Amino acid sequence: MTTTSQEAFLRAFHAERPAVTADAFAGARAADGRSSYEILRDRVAGHGRVLDLGCGDGLLLELLARTEGCRPAGVDLSPEALVLARRRPLPAGTTLSESRAQHLPFADDTFDACVSHMALMLMGEVEQVAAEVARVLRPGGMLACVIGGGAVGGEAYELFVGLLRSAIVTAPAEQRIPTLGDRRTRSRAGLDSVLSPAGFAPVDWETVPIDLSGPVEQVWDALAGVYDVGPLDAATVESLRVDFLSGAKKLTAPNGIVPCGMNVHLVTTNLTANPAASPRTCPAANAAASPRTHSAANAAASPELHPAARPAAGTATA
Repeated sequence: MTTTSQEAFLRAFHAERPAVTADAFAGARAADGRSSYEILRDRVAGHGRVLDLGCGDGLLLELLARTEGCRPAGVDLSPEALVLARRRPLPAGTTLSESRAQHLPFADDTFDACVSHMALMLMGEVEQVAAEVARVLRPGGMLACVIGGGAVGGEAYELFVGLLRSAIVTAPAEQRIPTLGDRRTRSRAGLDSVLSPAGFAPVDWETVPIDLSGPVEQVWDALAGVYDVGPLDAATVESLRVDFLSGAKKLTAPNGIVPCGMNVHLVTTNLTANPAASPRTCPAANAAASPRTHSAANAAASPELHPAARPAAGTATA
């Protein structure tokens, strides 16, 4: 599967659901009360110029903009998502670019930090992504990412993943999504193998459970935003919904809340060197005029379930 076909799928998906990742994750919380977006924002606190790689509808950009001294910029493949981002209260002059992560339209040493929420694991040609991020970061600059880590277990997300896998197995080929991203971005060792040649230090890796619990229909709406559901026909989706609602009854607490948890991995590293093999030259201003690299709650297991910027179907998303 080529990067071109992967990106074509992501652009088409996010044209229909440009805010899918924020819809799923904005209200979800870690044990300390923060969302995964807020955790990522806090990790780069104190950095001035921050690039959001796969910025989607701009929720993280808005959070960054509220941080004193932060001057954010964003790139994404989806023009529809960027329309929403431009409506957010961002500082005058904030750069929002419809660009590919493999060809960033910024000069060398432009940023102090780069963040990416449920997007890095969806990107093809990931070595080129790493080289470009290294190029636009200043020496010592930080890269901080949230990537999907699968179901917590014993809750609604695990139920959903099992049902979805069964549906995909029997679905015709035209109702299956392309393989998205590079598996190496979903493990600590794999990320090190990608980032180290670009000059990054070994990554810090922290697993954080995120609570997506709520009334059953709310949980269904969040989980049904995964990429794998998108191409399924209406009858299959409805059958999946009915089976999920039935199974979720056994999990529902007396107060009507369905427990639903997923893990995300918070990954951070710093640029320690700029390999000579990776020339730091600024690409022509719009060398990247093709769309983004989003979230949805990531992608990860076999068979791959890709939650669009959503609950990283421990399995995976945009």
